[in-house]
Amino acid sequence: MNVYHLYTVAMATVFAVVAPPCCQNASWDEELKHLNSVAGDFTPFGGRSDLVYEGKGEFESCNRCFQNATERHAYLNSFSTQPQSAKYGLNQFSSLSPEEFRDLYLRAIPEQALPFFGSKTKELPAKFDWRDRAVVAPVQNQQACGSCWAFSVVGAMQAAKAIAGMPLEELSVQQVIDCCFQNGGCNGGSPTKALFWLQRTRINLVPQSEYPYKAKNGMCHFFSHPKGGVALRNFTTFDFSGQEEAMKAELVERGPLSAVVDAVSWQDYLGGIIQHHCSSRWPNHAVLVVGYDATGEIPFWIVQNSWGTDWGNEGYVYVKLGSNLCGIADSVAAVLV
Repeated sequence: MNVYHLYTVAMATVFAVVAPPCCQNASWDEELKHLNSVAGDFTPFGGRSDLVYEGKGEFESCNRCFQNATERHAYLNSFSTQPQSAKYGLNQFSSLSPEEFRDLYLRAIPEQALPFFGSKTKELPAKFDWRDRAVVAPVQNQQACGSCWAFSVVGAMQAAKAIAGMPLEELSVQQVIDCCFQNGGCNGGSPTKALFWLQRTRINLVPQSEYPYKAKNGMCHFFSHPKGGVALRNFTTFDFSGQEEAMKAELVERGPLSAVVDAVSWQDYLGGIIQHHCSSRWPNHAVLVVGYDATGEIPFWIVQNSWGTDWGNEGYVYVKLGSNLCGIADSVAAVLV
């Protein structure tokens, strides 16, 4: 059973507890006890596994978030008239208000990138996906930690390492969170600042197995003789707005790209190709662009997110190509290891 169905069942159970005549004589304490037994068994509520209603006010607030979300979904879906269009609905973030969602998950800090001034783009394949070459690591889950900036950078580095002929392995995101003092760890950060730090220090990122993810800030651990890992040699950051054909060439030639986007509307995303209501004015979330597909009626970017595989298209989101939707081309970094 997927997250959408789990959430629907859980919410139906919650409303059944509150509303039915058979429960009208029960005390709120008894209702609250049952509500918490339901919530405690349901991991995806707000991305938390420890959701507990501490009182009637908190439950009513969650109920309002749910009702507001359903109204928001109806509006967003009113634009989705084509079979491939994005669909919006209940997911693991539906118990969060938009403000709570932004505070927890949209913590990337954008940096101004130089416009790309490259040569004319050579002919490119209609479809290209680095996952087909086994150089993209599985989707991760940042949990309730604003560490998307670190996941984006580390995702690009571990892909570049595999493209260079070394074994694909997951590198430590937690090491970047703890040690990149120019950024704020779970409180947010800039992918560009992280890349400058990695280039300047030439620090070796160790495997995730040696420095596991904790979804919270911690003390920096240095490794004098790490087993495996990789250091950053160089990177580029460009603004490809209006030049997404050149961005396609950058992806094909250099590998998966770190990008900062406006992901406000992604709170409700279930799947399909985003074509509307995704601004480029307020970048706030870092992701990894792993490919594109221009074979169909709607060309789109293939983007790996860091919200787990229960979100979107098994952890991926598809964004229409050619319109700088979500600001996907405004700040794009490629790495060399």
